[in-house]
Amino acid sequence: MKQEIFRLLREDEEFRYAVAGLIGLDEILKRLDRNEKELIRLREDMLKGFELMRRHLDALGARWGLMSEEAFREGLRGLLKEELGLKVEKWAYRDEEGMVYGYPSIIDIDVAIRDGKVILVEVTSHARPSDTVAFKKKAELYEKVTGRKPERLLIVTPYADEETRVACKKLGIELYTKI
Repeated sequence: MKQEIFRLLREDEEFRYAVAGLIGLDEILKRLDRNEKELIRLREDMLKGFELMRRHLDALGARWGLMSEEAFREGLRGLLKEELGLKVEKWAYRDEEGMVYGYPSIIDIDVAIRDGKVILVEVTSHARPSDTVAFKKKAELYEKVTGRKPERLLIVTPYADEETRVACKKLGIELYTKI
């Protein structure tokens, strides 16, 4: 059998090309296997890098959102106080019973008062339906603790989806938003 193969290699050009192709194919497959392993490692490294970058961007976005909310809140506070003559204060209370979130936590609300009428204001970069429920619970806690019933509940946000709009309407919260 071995001698027959050698004879075919010497005499049959087509057979020689076929064998050379198989040998080359084997070498190509070995290289592809090495390259595939390198590509898999590269893909894993890239995914780790993207995940790290996403976490950093999320952190920056959250920080920017908090800074933007605070800047907007200060502007709104100034406008309400200077232009409309409302007394504006930040109310903070330790909710030991967990009335708002289900566990003890610090609750804070922006409060505007004029002629004894209380308006509670929530400023957020993105209002969700869960935010409306939490805000309503904050208002109930405020009333329970201070004995003053809010006349109005306002959420001010640049973004609120349709579900949030419906939740606000059902809970008696006025929503001020662009989108």
